[in-house]
Amino acid sequence: MKRTVLAALAATMLIAGGAFAAEDAALKAAIAAPSRTPANVERDVYRHPYETLSFFGIKPNMTVVELEPGGGWYTEILAPYLRDHGKLIAAGNDLAAPDANERKAAERFMARLNAKPEVYNKVALGVFSPPRKYELAPAGSVDMVVTFRNVHNWMEIGPDKLKTLFGSVYTSLKKGGVFGVVEHRLPAAKVQDKDASSGYMHEKYVIGLAEAAGFKLADKSEVNANPKDNAEHKGGVWALPPTYGNKDEDRAMYQAIGESDRMTLKFVKP
Repeated sequence: MKRTVLAALAATMLIAGGAFAAEDAALKAAIAAPSRTPANVERDVYRHPYETLSFFGIKPNMTVVELEPGGGWYTEILAPYLRDHGKLIAAGNDLAAPDANERKAAERFMARLNAKPEVYNKVALGVFSPPRKYELAPAGSVDMVVTFRNVHNWMEIGPDKLKTLFGSVYTSLKKGGVFGVVEHRLPAAKVQDKDASSGYMHEKYVIGLAEAAGFKLADKSEVNANPKDNAEHKGGVWALPPTYGNKDEDRAMYQAIGESDRMTLKFVKP
């Protein structure tokens, strides 16, 4: 009897191991997909998409919200990865926004999705337009919410409205759901202004914002750390690649530093 039980357990472990291996292979395939923009692929060395998403615990059968996808750097990976068995909700600019610039940004993103229906035609759209409108997904319906280098952009709305913002993320998640955050990291000894105008933020402050909404910090990773970045740049984080905000001024120095030092945080809804 014991041998039978042990054999069954071994078989179960092999099946589970095979499933995990298949999931990892699917993520690697999405990252290697020819549909990705070559310039985006070049940044993998700095953004570590495989290690980052694996750290968050992503699975191809999840419902995932990507907050503020911007130009779609991570959307290029998440869309094919979740296409067959999961669901990607890109929550960003509002196509019906009263602000013309926001509408245009939403239209540009839609045009990008429509240009490759074989990759993006199953991507659902949500709205994440702080502090005016949050329509991410029905309450308790999402397995994971991810956002990449966006928290500093939210600071200008102020502490009270930030609570509502983080609360909208919390509400959308299932119990046990994950909120994955990557953000430019300001050294603890340096002063962060109230608007995070340099683009850098204290890790402790970001953790506090999430915990105030009810999240629990599950883990931290240094996968996106860059010890060469001291966060002291004319023009803030945008002096670094890929933006090179100071153009040719000290360009070689910034190129040698590489992209910013970043915190990578995994929160869980209890």
